[in-house]
Amino acid sequence: MNIKIVCVGKLKEKYFKDAIAEYEKRLSRFAKVKIVQVPDEKAPEKLSDAQDEQVKEIEGKRILSKIKDKEYVYVTAIKGKQRSSEEFAKEIADLGTYGHSDITFVIGGSLGTSDEVNKRGDDMISFGKLTMPHQLMRVVLIEQIYRAFMINSGSPYHK
Repeated sequence: MNIKIVCVGKLKEKYFKDAIAEYEKRLSRFAKVKIVQVPDEKAPEKLSDAQDEQVKEIEGKRILSKIKDKEYVYVTAIKGKQRSSEEFAKEIADLGTYGHSDITFVIGGSLGTSDEVNKRGDDMISFGKLTMPHQLMRVVLIEQIYRAFMINSGSPYHK
């Protein structure tokens, strides 16, 4: 299975980089993992609604340029569907079973994702109603992907 995480912005903090590297290493026995960063769009502190949409559109085009037609795409969003770890693990297993061996996860920038990105997504996934920094979201997401594979392998990691 191929797992790709497309995210907006660079990861600066060493502790986040270290955590992600650890989960990438652990996941390598189950899947090929690739993290693709696209630049965030610089914007003033206070944006009008039109400026907000413009920033999301620019970042959205950058995100979409990294996604191929055959990929199954999850877009992370507060308004997405919340799942238990077990439900998420089953979805990942089912995708592999039914021919979706290329799964892409999208983490938008600080303003979220554009309508185009949301429409391209096959599903929207939420990790709760809390707003998280997108750097931390990367760690949470990759850990949950690892957890899904561990659940599917029957490992006691999940307990």
